[in-house]
Amino acid sequence: MRRVVSLVPSLTEAVAVSAPGRLVGVTDWCTHPEDLGDAVRIGGTKNPDVRRITELRPDLVIANEEENRAPDLAALRAAGVEVLVTEVRDLPQALRELERVLVGALGLTRPGWLTDAERAWARVEPADALTAFVPIWRRPWMVLGRDTFAGDLLARLGVRNVYAGHAERYPRVPVEELAAAGCDLVVLPDEPYRFTPEDGPEAFPGLPAALLSGRHLTWYGPSLAEAPEVLAKSLRAAR
Repeated sequence: MRRVVSLVPSLTEAVAVSAPGRLVGVTDWCTHPEDLGDAVRIGGTKNPDVRRITELRPDLVIANEEENRAPDLAALRAAGVEVLVTEVRDLPQALRELERVLVGALGLTRPGWLTDAERAWARVEPADALTAFVPIWRRPWMVLGRDTFAGDLLARLGVRNVYAGHAERYPRVPVEELAAAGCDLVVLPDEPYRFTPEDGPEAFPGLPAALLSGRHLTWYGPSLAEAPEVLAKSLRAAR
């Protein structure tokens, strides 16, 4: 049985649910499932303790090209650790990468939740198209730009990100420009910045605000199976 360290919360949940007991190390941001057994906390996604990870003697470290830093991954490889790096920019790629990790790298039978997720998204029929911008941070304000997994999920649900053609993936945009963008709504997830009814909507008076579960919008794992229903419900509530 391969010993695994996960540097990505989404992949932590995917492995823990599909193969309990495989994880020997996880990040401080890995919150699902609630019980991760004896897995050791090895720091954040951007500042993992490389020495602690090597001491765990993992057979495999799973990472992501966006969430983890190249120098940390290089240091692990230099220490003789096998590192698998995923890339996730849209839903089809997420499903392929999950299968690559779980079936290809860990030798598991394809988990039922992965098939459930494929079927759930295949059933989605987008509502009338709405334009939106999607802040992911404030102070400074940052939004989803081009080529993002969350943007792809929203598009499948009938929400067109007006910054999807921006040169940057996560551009900084002044709040005045956002407010004047002429969108149908603002989409406010609760991670990475924790937008709430009291923190976020007040910056855009008169504009409907859809407060979404960040886990269902940005995580690629078991939550994908219920994400279409959860996200669509929140989007409908904002109209």
